Amino acid sequence: MSQAPAPKYWIVRGSAIHNRGLFARCDIPNDTPIIEYVGEKITKKESTRRGLELEEQARKTGGAAVYIFTLNQKYDIDGGHAGNPARLINHSCEGNCEAYIIRGRIWIYSTREIKKGEELTYNYGFDLDTWKDHPCRCGQPNCVGYIVDKQHWTKLRRILKTQTQRREKIAELEKKARTLKKEMRALTPKAKKQK
Repeated sequence: MSQAPAPKYWIVRGSAIHNRGLFARCDIPNDTPIIEYVGEKITKKESTRRGLELEEQARKTGGAAVYIFTLNQKYDIDGGHAGNPARLINHSCEGNCEAYIIRGRIWIYSTREIKKGEELTYNYGFDLDTWKDHPCRCGQPNCVGYIVDKQHWTKLRRILKTQTQRREKIAELEKKARTLKKEMRALTPKAKKQK
């Protein structure tokens, strides 16, 4: 299991997005390799087993602690250990970094100039099928509300709009039902008390 190099460009701090994060130790030029995402190389089968186990644990505890990163068609990297500070990079709908797989290694690169003190973030690129499980807290103006790949944003926005419209329609029908119940009670003669 490889270890991440010494921190040249980053430092760990408390994050408003999610507990802790990595922040720029200095100004970082665009297209700079910042940190390698390291961990145990595991098969897809083992990745699925660990992922499901960690998701179940997260449901019970409320934490999100799955650090498995796709490497290629056969293998993934389980970066959920203390020797992988790259696991602390938080998701953002408008990240300033991106992950690249180069010769079997995962590197986090800057996608623009990053100022000293700025939090390092990238879009985790999750599939649409699990969007409900991953609310986003990045706070960006164009945040879609959930951690999904940007290619799914349009479809997710349609799903969310449909759900909102459905909730509003249900609330409207429930209000009408309450009004009708009141009107029916007013029209129904009260039973006379028996002597």
